[in-house]
Amino acid sequence: MRKSLLLAALLLTAVGAAAGIRDDIKANARLSANNYYAYPDKDLPKLTPAPAGYEPFYMNHYGRHGSRWLISKSQYGFPISQLEKAASQGKLTKRGQQVLDTLRMVRKASHMRLGELSDIGAEQHQGIAARMIRNFPEVFAGDAPVDAKSTIIIRCILSMQNETDQLKALNPRLRITTDASEHDMYYMNYTDTVIAAQLDAAMPQVEKFGDKHLDPSHMLKVLFTDQKWARDSIDGRKLLKRLFDVAGNMQSHHQFENVNFYDLFSADDRYNVWAYNNARWYVLSGETPLTRCRVDYNQANLLRDFIKAADRGIALGRNSATLRFGHESVLLPLACLMGINGADYRTTDLETLADHWQSNKIFPMACNIQMVYYRKKGSDDVLVKVLLNEREATLPVKTDVAPYYHWSDVRAYFENKLAQQPKP
Repeated sequence: MRKSLLLAALLLTAVGAAAGIRDDIKANARLSANNYYAYPDKDLPKLTPAPAGYEPFYMNHYGRHGSRWLISKSQYGFPISQLEKAASQGKLTKRGQQVLDTLRMVRKASHMRLGELSDIGAEQHQGIAARMIRNFPEVFAGDAPVDAKSTIIIRCILSMQNETDQLKALNPRLRITTDASEHDMYYMNYTDTVIAAQLDAAMPQVEKFGDKHLDPSHMLKVLFTDQKWARDSIDGRKLLKRLFDVAGNMQSHHQFENVNFYDLFSADDRYNVWAYNNARWYVLSGETPLTRCRVDYNQANLLRDFIKAADRGIALGRNSATLRFGHESVLLPLACLMGINGADYRTTDLETLADHWQSNKIFPMACNIQMVYYRKKGSDDVLVKVLLNEREATLPVKTDVAPYYHWSDVRAYFENKLAQQPKP
């Protein structure tokens, strides 16, 4: 009887989680954009005060670049080519022609800007910097040294520049150094070649999931007047995914804030494309047995750098910060490796994945991990608090001062996790 009740409770929890993300996407279609979701900086929760006597003195950070233009020409170009094919044969609906006209305008605006930081992306980092100083003034007080590094990609460099410029504007005395060099890519944006074969073996599982759940029929009806022609002449599945990319990324630009393509997709479409991309990112970044739980160890060097930087910051004896700027393809597996908010969840079942693991909550544009360190006069016990996207987060480490942790316990957990890295 007890086992039956437990199973029933677990089932209800899973159903509730699935219903929750469906309802969230129904209420706010932009959430379905996954890694294109603009940084959620509204209604940030109030942070929990530190235990008595403890003050923040150091920040350890990795942040993704802000909102950007799409990276690939085909993301803009493929939908245009498909709609132009239909237009040449008189097969577009009125809405289809409107979409084609808008896509042409967006592609023209994107010329020579593929992958670049957008206006909104710059503003996101300016806002994050302002809140860093507001939330942790002790860390950024006086002439504190701030070591900022970026990957060598221009959108990341500009994200770093926008954030550090804002820090400097709010406190001109800060001693900020910035750098972007191949020298640091071994930990800032490392790629483990060993996992390539494991990913090749696992990705067909994602495409099988997509085959089951991605249905372009609603979109085809909205865009094309002849459904038989559309089924025979249009690559509906690819068009669905590419148009969804463009739809999701419109929130990256002030000039396109009023462009809305979400009417092209049914409520089920929005959830299903989100779920497909969620599964894809899980296999690419998560701690899944589908890749021998190895993929998140791509960021082992970065986690080691977090540990080394913390040791330096603690030994320095004064306030300071280490800021790093890169990509969601780094931050997401790092969050999994650290076990932030249960991101280290393991499963091979992509059908139930969304009940337990939701990538959009981890890596929107400008996503960031802030580890803030605290100490008290007369005590060697250093506390740490983890923020994911400026919200207090959990680690799989026991604590008697939640949401704070004893750094010695967290450090030991990280070291032990690194020691368990699966062999090739």
